[in-house]
Amino acid sequence: MRVLLVEDDLKISTFVKIGLESNDFIVDLAYNSQEAEKLALSRKYDIMILDIVIPGISGFELCKVIRNNNILTPIILLTSLDSIADKLEGFDCGADDYMIKPFIFQELLARINALNRRVKSTSVKPSLKIADLEVDSIRKKVRRGGNEIVLTAIEYRILELLIENKEKVFDRISIAEKIWGFSFNSGTNVIDVHLASLRKKIDKDFDIKLIHTRRGLGFVISENG
Repeated sequence: MRVLLVEDDLKISTFVKIGLESNDFIVDLAYNSQEAEKLALSRKYDIMILDIVIPGISGFELCKVIRNNNILTPIILLTSLDSIADKLEGFDCGADDYMIKPFIFQELLARINALNRRVKSTSVKPSLKIADLEVDSIRKKVRRGGNEIVLTAIEYRILELLIENKEKVFDRISIAEKIWGFSFNSGTNVIDVHLASLRKKIDKDFDIKLIHTRRGLGFVISENG
């Protein structure tokens, strides 16, 4: 497997590179965002590991650039920024996992292997449809009524979860665990914020509403109201 490692701390980058190479990974190392972007857009990788605080644009912005170029390689953000807000921003930028420094190398290796297994085991349907809403799972594009709808990374992942499981109700905890890999406390309205934005984009200009709230239960995508 080929890995892109973006880390400007020499001790950490050397530690991770040696560990990965000892487990038969091929590692390309970048110390700044400019070098990392050039590598990410010109070579094929199995995993990308990005520090957030690096010279040039941040790891968050670099992640956005990668996703905006339709590169779907799994991305792990490796950083000392440990707040919920930082984690949410990372996932919103299109990251697949978020790991806090300091860390144990064996855990990083386990997360890389888990992402790799997930990619290999995922049976991607090229097109997901309900009514006149279509999700292109290959290009990560969404259209309704023939018009393209631009979604954030998190909005897209929530929509994909719902449309892959039409008529199935998901509560907030289930959505958080499937999208972010962890739950939020009861005072956090982040799920509602993302769903409100998603509904506005998907349903506002259409007579038939597809995303529904089941009071006391959760959220569902359905043609039946």
